[in-house]
Amino acid sequence: MRVFCRVRQFGRSYQFQEDFMIKTVKDVDLKGKRIIMRVDFNVPMKEGVVQDDTRIMAALPTIQYILEQNPASLVLMSHLGDPDKDAKKAREKAEKDGKSFDLDKYIAGKHRMAPVAAYLESKLGKKVEFADSCFGQKAKIDALPAGTVMMLENTRFHKEETAKDETAQEVLAKELATYGDVYVNDAFGTAHRAHASTATIAKFMKVNVGGFLMEKEVKYLEPMVTNPPKPMTAIIGGAKVSSKIAVLESLLKNASALIIGGGMAYTFLKAQGHTVGKSLVEDDFINTAKSLLSAAAAKNVKIILPVDHVCGDSFAPDAKVTNVSGLDIPEGQMGMDVGPKTIAIYMETILSSKSIVWNGPVGVFEFDAFAKGTETVARLVAEATDKGATSIVGGGDSVAAVNKFKLADRMSHVSTGGGASLEFLEGKTLPGIAVLETK
Repeated sequence: MRVFCRVRQFGRSYQFQEDFMIKTVKDVDLKGKRIIMRVDFNVPMKEGVVQDDTRIMAALPTIQYILEQNPASLVLMSHLGDPDKDAKKAREKAEKDGKSFDLDKYIAGKHRMAPVAAYLESKLGKKVEFADSCFGQKAKIDALPAGTVMMLENTRFHKEETAKDETAQEVLAKELATYGDVYVNDAFGTAHRAHASTATIAKFMKVNVGGFLMEKEVKYLEPMVTNPPKPMTAIIGGAKVSSKIAVLESLLKNASALIIGGGMAYTFLKAQGHTVGKSLVEDDFINTAKSLLSAAAAKNVKIILPVDHVCGDSFAPDAKVTNVSGLDIPEGQMGMDVGPKTIAIYMETILSSKSIVWNGPVGVFEFDAFAKGTETVARLVAEATDKGATSIVGGGDSVAAVNKFKLADRMSHVSTGGGASLEFLEGKTLPGIAVLETK
């Protein structure tokens, strides 16, 4: 049985199936059609050079499939950072450091899509045209030779993209809608954003479908929310409890075990009455941690917190390392990683799991002295996957970790959306998915 739900965005109502059986590019006729496609090419840039092409490569299968269908044109759109906000921070930092700041040079090196278009061209093996604005391109697009690919400039150069006001967003959305007959959203990483190019555009399109990346993300994430293979283990790390409350509460519904690591673990340990030295603690969330522990006990969900620690005297790569064999961290010490006793518990739990969700490192893996816990988790999840478990890695730091330890190809699915995957696991409806047609 399929359950239909309705969500509201800007006062509009969208219907979608709770099982998220979205239509994709394979479900519609693309021959001779103009395709307007939202991709997530928000890639790290340095002086105009792409530093990590993961998101670009993830979109290639959909792009290649569309081109094989002989469309009239394929127009790609994406944001690339947040030019205004990022430039402001960069200027402030430069001024603080007593350095000059060249705004044009900064924007050109970090936020212009032209270098991304050129990079895509090299991977696609096909010319990619570039448009220097998201406005005023219809005549140019209509005149393109059949099968041409065009990349629009950064959508966030236009205030309408992220405007809070519906009417303001519609100005850009209506313009973008004139560039295509079919809207394809393959930008899972921005699916949780109700922006002009991710959701509002669908209001003005007759056909709205997902790409293969969007389909894959939904395929792997949706069962983890509704009915994951049991036993299911969730590994949630990162710095703060405050950013993970909702996902922790949601995962309690289906998880057999919940591993809580990283900086957020120390708030939970303090809530249990343990000393945590100068470890990161959110005192305002002590009661929240207590409530979550009580809820887990009531649902018979096993909560796994560190039972020993690798500590440093400061948050630095060259911090003096101290191993603490018990639960309590002495004064002057900061918990930076989990110890061998904790790792042994992780091993038993993870290797017995049929499904695993991992979001957030269990230690400061960026510092070699405190990377062992996170590396071991990555290897254990890979081993469990090899044995038949379904594993999903989401969140920027977790993805960075599996890439660092060269284990990404041994996971069932590595999500391209940090915030989007987190909100999906929280059980939220993502606007960029809700506007897509369903089967």
